This record gives sequence, structure tokens and C-alpha cells, in this order.
Amino acid sequence: MLYRAMGNTGLLSSVLSFGFWATFGVKDSLNDDKGIAQAQEILKYARTRGVNLFDHAEAYGNPNGEAERIFGVAYKNLLKEDPDLWRRSSIIITTKIFWGGPDRNERGLSRKHVFEGLEASLKRLQLDYVDMVFCHRPDNLTSTESVVRTFTDVVRSGKAMSWGTSEWSAQQQTEAYYIAMSQGLEPPRFEQPQYNMFCRERFEKEYFPMFKAPYNMGTTIWSPLASGLLTGKYNKDIPEGSRLTQPGYEWLIAKLDTWKKDGTLEKVGKLDEYAKANFDATVTQLALAWCVKNPNVTTVLLGATKVSQIEDNLKALELVDKLTPEHLEKIEEILDNKPLSWHGAFERKLE
Repeated sequence: MLYRAMGNTGLLSSVLSFGFWATFGVKDSLNDDKGIAQAQEILKYARTRGVNLFDHAEAYGNPNGEAERIFGVAYKNLLKEDPDLWRRSSIIITTKIFWGGPDRNERGLSRKHVFEGLEASLKRLQLDYVDMVFCHRPDNLTSTESVVRTFTDVVRSGKAMSWGTSEWSAQQQTEAYYIAMSQGLEPPRFEQPQYNMFCRERFEKEYFPMFKAPYNMGTTIWSPLASGLLTGKYNKDIPEGSRLTQPGYEWLIAKLDTWKKDGTLEKVGKLDEYAKANFDATVTQLALAWCVKNPNVTTVLLGATKVSQIEDNLKALELVDKLTPEHLEKIEEILDNKPLSWHGAFERKLE
């Protein structure tokens, strides 16, 4: 396993980590012993392979935060089974606050909801604190100064060790950073953005200055496989039992239709062929290794409901060092979507 610094937090995160979005808490329940046992099996496999960051949100498994509850029970059992492997001081556990309930006062980034939402998350996780807490989205009803002050109090209360953002613009991040620095408050230290071979613009261009001093922003990447579309399993049809057959994923079916029409799915096929021919690997492993190859990626969130899936995903680490500049150049030829560099975009605007 490779490890990278999580921004300025002082934490070292495995470059591949495990996230509970769209996995546990969706079909399984807390009372489902089979579901909890399944979670324990996957978590144990990931941890023994060096994964040390486990990502959550109050919204995962909603309306009751079931994903956090399942992890809380699973982690408690694993800690009893192997106290050294799972000691709290050696792992990083995160959560995100924004979507807590149906009422407007049960969501957003108001001081009320942040404290109530985080308290509920900690109860489900059976923890005294999380290492990283995220603002799951920006909140246009709560001022940035209020958000910074609230999360400063969260950190200084000991309920979280540091805080960050998810899908905030670079402008919103810099505003929060300088409010914090000018008033002696805690600044955001990391961002959780979507990033994959077909979603690059924000991460590679807009966020480019945020990876430099003084921000040195850490990143936890979600949807590195474009919600499964980069696995290649949808290249011909929609397999029975896959995510696209589940209620609530109609938006993903629409995205798949778009990919079929604009040629993106054809590119996935070419990437799959390239992975097999050059690395004896899958397009899934190539896509994950491609993300890790970017030095501005701190960790890539994996999702799995079977040990075989996480086992297959972790093999992407074998490709990271094998990806030469020549390989990356060939991949760029297939993708044909490299964003204009931050400097190039600035120069174009001046013209």
C-alpha cells in the first residue's frame, strides 16, 4: 500500500480507501446479521491490505443513516477480534454533514444541524470523534463565516480532528480559508470531489492552485469509476442485479444513454483493450491506477459489497508504477478530453 499526506492535517492516508456510499445501508439493515458479517469481511480484507481510511456520511443509507450504523457494529466486532489491527489511533474515520432529514432544519450547514447531525453520526458509528468531517455540499443559506466558526468549534470540542469540504468551488474554499486565517479559526484542510477519466475539469484546472501553498489541500476522490460505468460491465447491456437495476439510479441510466450516444462508452471499450494488452489488467484497475498516478490525489474511495470486488480493485496498485509517461500519453489519446491547463486557461482569457 502507498500512503500520502492528507493536506496539512499531519495524517497519512492509504491511496486506496473504503467508502460506504451506495454499498451498505442501501439494501441491508442493522438487524440483518448477514449484512453486518458481510461488511466485517470486506473491512477486514481491506485493512489487512493496508487500507486505513474509511469514509461515511450521515446521508448514506438514509433516512436512518443505516450505513454508519452498520459500520459502527462491524467496527466494534472487529476491534474485539483484533485490537491491534483495528486500534482507533491507527485508522482514519470520516463523516460528512449536510443531508440529515426531510425538514430544512435537519439539513444544511447551520450551526444547529452541524452539531445535531454530527452527534447523531457519532452515535451510529459508536465513536467519540471522527478524524475528518466534511461539509457535504456548500449551503447558500448559511454564511461562510458561520460555517468556519461552527466547524472550528467542532474541531476544538474534540468531536473531529479536522474539517474540509465536498464539491465546493475553489472560490468558496479560499474564502473559508482566509476567513479562518484572519480570525484565528480552523481552516478547511481537504476536499472530496468527483474525479475520474471522464470528469476532470474541476479537479485538474479549477482546483490546481489549491494543491499549492498555503492551502496544500488534501483530496478524497469519489466516483473514480463513474458510478460503475468505467468498469466496462455496461458496455453491452445492463447486468441483472447491478446498480443500474436498483430504484433511485434512473439518473445513471440516463448518463449511460448519453455515453452510448456521444462515444464515451466506445472509449471505455478501447481502454479495456489497452489495459488487457499492456498490463493484463481490467479497465477498472487501469482507471483506479490512473487516478492514483495524479500526485494531487491523496486517496481514492473504493466501494464494494463483495470481498472479490475489493480484492480486484486493490490490484490497481500493481499498475501505478507500471504506468509510464508513454502509457499515460496513449491513454490521453484515447480519452481526448484533457482540460486546458490552469495557466493556459488564464492566458486564453487575457487574449
